[in-house]
Amino acid sequence: MSRVQLALRVSDLEGSIDFYTKLFGVAPAKLRPGYANFAVERPPLKLVLIEGEADQPTVMDHLGVEVFSGDEVTAATSRLREAGLLTVPEENTECCYALQDKVWVHGPGQEPWEVYVVKGDADRLAKHDDGGACRCGEPDTNAETVAGQLPVAATNCC
Repeated sequence: MSRVQLALRVSDLEGSIDFYTKLFGVAPAKLRPGYANFAVERPPLKLVLIEGEADQPTVMDHLGVEVFSGDEVTAATSRLREAGLLTVPEENTECCYALQDKVWVHGPGQEPWEVYVVKGDADRLAKHDDGGACRCGEPDTNAETVAGQLPVAATNCC
């Protein structure tokens, strides 16, 4: 079984945690500095909140599908490639305070999607935690396109 992930960049992390706790009736599964995630059973959802700029509206950061084995990530990578999509796999990457294997693709509006498995906890929000904002799945506008798809700047992932 898998569940859809929605990652939001929010300016008021504490207020957002309070709101989504009330909306879904569950407390966050993980709380870290500038970060919270909810593992909602009904509807099956992984909601990720990433602290953004103060006084900015909430925006979508990225989308995903959480799976529960590395084999599922491998199968998704093959299926997406066979469907003609540009894929950017990552293995043993630190992202969102977790060690993950994943594959990135972009939708037709350049919205970033990841299919990922959490392999364990990590101590950092981003693999390159330099204090700057992480931008999961952000398109690499300097790379060549394939069928109009921009590759993901995997090194910018949280």
